[in-house]
Amino acid sequence: MSGLARMVGQRLALGVFTLLIVSMVIFAAIEALPGDFAQAILGQGATPEAVAAIRESLGMDRSAVERYFAWLGGVFSGDFGVSFSQLSFQSQYGRTGERDIVTVADQLAPRFANTIFLAATAAAVAVPLSLALGILAALYRGSIFDRAANVGTLTSISSPEFFVAYILILFLAAANPIFPSISKIHADLDFWERLYRTVLPALTLTLVVTAHMMRMTRVAIINLMASQYIEMARLKGVPRWRVIVRHALPNALAPIINVIALNLAYLVTGVVVVEVVFVYPGIGQMFVDAVKLRDMPTVQACCLVFAAAYILLNLLADVLSVLTNPRLRHPK
Repeated sequence: MSGLARMVGQRLALGVFTLLIVSMVIFAAIEALPGDFAQAILGQGATPEAVAAIRESLGMDRSAVERYFAWLGGVFSGDFGVSFSQLSFQSQYGRTGERDIVTVADQLAPRFANTIFLAATAAAVAVPLSLALGILAALYRGSIFDRAANVGTLTSISSPEFFVAYILILFLAAANPIFPSISKIHADLDFWERLYRTVLPALTLTLVVTAHMMRMTRVAIINLMASQYIEMARLKGVPRWRVIVRHALPNALAPIINVIALNLAYLVTGVVVVEVVFVYPGIGQMFVDAVKLRDMPTVQACCLVFAAAYILLNLLADVLSVLTNPRLRHPK
């Protein structure tokens, strides 16, 4: 177990270092954008004195290195700053007190919770479905079912998310009004109503990620079916489905877990297009709105959350791969 703890510590340190590098890239990319953000906050009619005052209040008069470390220090304490859209509103309509200011973290928390709910809903369907389809495709290799599953997954992989989303809207919302085409999610909804309004975006993500996981499951099991211990089990008369479920699947878990973790990372970080199509109030929609408004603190926060989620899920994949593989748990 000490070896596993050492591996987790090394992966975690590497993840933190990677996230630090990503934060530098994000900040540098924002810095490279043209235009004066202070002028954008106040509008075109702002006086030079007002622009200078807002630049000083936001620390824009300091060097880029100082601003980066100030931003990074705020991130470690959970403070992503105040969005430019909030500052623009305050400058236009006045500021009545500190309580009127909504920070980026305050805006990010409910949006991130909505994205996690969407990703969890899609994963709850996609993971068992892909495992079942992959096992059945390997069990009936070369059959009509196997060919149909391969054609279906190839079509799903080749179709972009927005195309799948609009097809689902056409057939399940417009032609047959079964589900709403716009996911109006808010805090007052109960679980089942929230789930009902999340069906179409979750189904879109399910169709996109199931193909990758199903194909990996099928390939991993087929490769193991040629192993000697599998042949021995079949010669003893063990039913084919039991050979796959009891002998092949446990030894194929490492590559399957890796591809599942990567697809779960996509469910969190790749939802931007799906959330925009369905107007789903998640972090992806928040990111797109912030880009439109040139709300740079919000853009930085969204990018950093995406990167952290991706790195964390990759770390989880590494740990689970070691736990499910005795040769990695006890290397010679």
